[in-house]
Amino acid sequence: MVVVTVIVLMLPKEAKFKFEYYEGRPWKYETLIAPNDLPILKSENNFKAERREIINSTKPYFAYNQTISDDAIDKGINKFDSLWIREYGFDDKVNYIKYKNFYIKTLKEIYERGIIEKPREIKNLNKDNIIVFVKNKVAENKFIGDFYLNGEFNKLINNKLKNTEFHGFFMEGVLEQTLVPNVIYDEYKSNSELKMQLDGVSPWDGVIQQGQLIISKGEVVSKNTYNILQSMKSDFDSNTGKSYVLIVIGQIILVSIPLTAFLLFLFYFRRDIFDENKNIILIFLVIGIVVFISRLATNINVDYLYIAPIMINILIIRSFYDTRLAHMVHITTVIIVSYFVPNSFQFLFLQVITGIMTIISIVKLHSRSQFFVSAIYIFFSYSIMYIAMVLITQGTFKEVDLNQILQFAINATLVLFAFPIIYVLEKVFGMVTDISLLEYADTNNQLIRDLASKAPGTFQHSVQVANLAEEAIREIGGNPLLVRAGAMYHDIGKSLNPSYFTENQPGSYNPHDDLSFEESARIIIDHVISGVEIARKHNIPEQIIDFIRTHHGTKRVEYFYRMSLKEKSIEEIDLNEFTYKGPIPYNRETCILMMSDAVEAASRSIKNPDGENISALVDTIIQSQIDENQYDNANITFRDINVAKKIFKKRLMSIYHVRIEYPD
Repeated sequence: MVVVTVIVLMLPKEAKFKFEYYEGRPWKYETLIAPNDLPILKSENNFKAERREIINSTKPYFAYNQTISDDAIDKGINKFDSLWIREYGFDDKVNYIKYKNFYIKTLKEIYERGIIEKPREIKNLNKDNIIVFVKNKVAENKFIGDFYLNGEFNKLINNKLKNTEFHGFFMEGVLEQTLVPNVIYDEYKSNSELKMQLDGVSPWDGVIQQGQLIISKGEVVSKNTYNILQSMKSDFDSNTGKSYVLIVIGQIILVSIPLTAFLLFLFYFRRDIFDENKNIILIFLVIGIVVFISRLATNINVDYLYIAPIMINILIIRSFYDTRLAHMVHITTVIIVSYFVPNSFQFLFLQVITGIMTIISIVKLHSRSQFFVSAIYIFFSYSIMYIAMVLITQGTFKEVDLNQILQFAINATLVLFAFPIIYVLEKVFGMVTDISLLEYADTNNQLIRDLASKAPGTFQHSVQVANLAEEAIREIGGNPLLVRAGAMYHDIGKSLNPSYFTENQPGSYNPHDDLSFEESARIIIDHVISGVEIARKHNIPEQIIDFIRTHHGTKRVEYFYRMSLKEKSIEEIDLNEFTYKGPIPYNRETCILMMSDAVEAASRSIKNPDGENISALVDTIIQSQIDENQYDNANITFRDINVAKKIFKKRLMSIYHVRIEYPD
């Protein structure tokens, strides 16, 4: 109920237009008649084109600034005097007056014509552009070429001094230092004029009269009809009376149905996931995140909807579970999202097909690099399906929007954020992904390498147990990577006292010979406790630590218990000193590991490992575990146990090279 409430709060609270329609496709509803007079919206492309034409054709405003001109001339005269005195002194008064008069006349001519600045707001300003020139409150159209351009003073000065007796270094220098723009860009007036013209662009293109036929059933939706239908939808969204309460009730029902269907799927087909609350919370959290991202995209700009990385839910769920569950989560999510996005059918079609391709790309998820492959699958799936839809509706490649393709590329890139999200979810929920399990089960892992170095016999035993358990769980159904990782760590506690375990005793010396049976049993039992402590110290996930805890369940250390019985009566023996502390296995994976560990260890003691002896050994050991109620807490059936026994027998006979006896 919490999830339904959160999702409904994210949904828009407007009534939804009841017709779904697409340009170039047949109208699937009954004949549609205009219910009232209806203004027709221009197509989005036409509306944008008109605005773009106005933006391109609107002339910028420039104002003549008399104050700048007067100040520039006064400062220019003072500048001339100071430069002349510095260069020539006071001796040549005749040339001083002649040069100064020419300089002042030149300044006035230049400023009268005007020096126009090049504003940053206007690009590609050239002499052929027309501007609105305002001088003395009178506006007129002029070419940029009618003015001197700021930044071209060298060319201006040379033209002014050319073929005059005043051409020379001094006049060039003084003019260059005194010229400033006096025709200034009027940003406020330019923007106001542009806004006024843009506001004047009508979004309407004619009127449909009440009772007029809009479209008949089966008729193909043309471009003009599509615009009329869009107008109807816009009119509906803005004018229809709506009950907020009824809309919310409808949304609660629509959201509850797919989520309930998903829960029923888990209940009937994935009970192992359904029975754990953290699984339900994790899955619904992922669904909620994707719905939130999609809603955020539509709120910001619905045109950018396909930037939302919806496929991230598949990558996350597949990392923790399997492809079947990932597909169901994806279908549930896109059904909910399709409620509030435009063109629901197109959206749903694209998401479902791309989701299938994404799942195909990670059927066997063995490394994080596969996420990059998935991103490529996502990009091409989206792009190809989008282009196909454009060809169906428009019949030309010209209508393919490259911005839409760019959105798909961004979408595929954002999907890679699954990396940090998965890492965070692993830590928050205490779960491990298949990729992490592969890393933990790697024999190059430091903790396993330490085991191989300190207790080589135990390491070899762990490898064999992993092989047996993985093959069995793969056959009966379960997580092979989890059981392999658990098998590699289940005896990690033996690395503290390796010589007390027979597989690590190369010679005839046995340190248990110097201990009492109770002390020996305690050392054997302690390897479970030590294993849990070592694993926690090295931050091994709890799912793997569970295999360490449960691989002996609550069984007895049988050898030392029986040896103690030879010396004491049963009343004198404290059974707790010879019993593992448990707990017993709680799922298929931990049960299979207990079986594999016991049969592999016992098989080493068979003197004549033929088919009959191996079969009897496997049957006896597993039956004893059943008799001791070691599987009572697990969802494992007798059929699963029988399948596992067959695999153990076959595998052990292969290890010991037992050949089939052929009849005479």
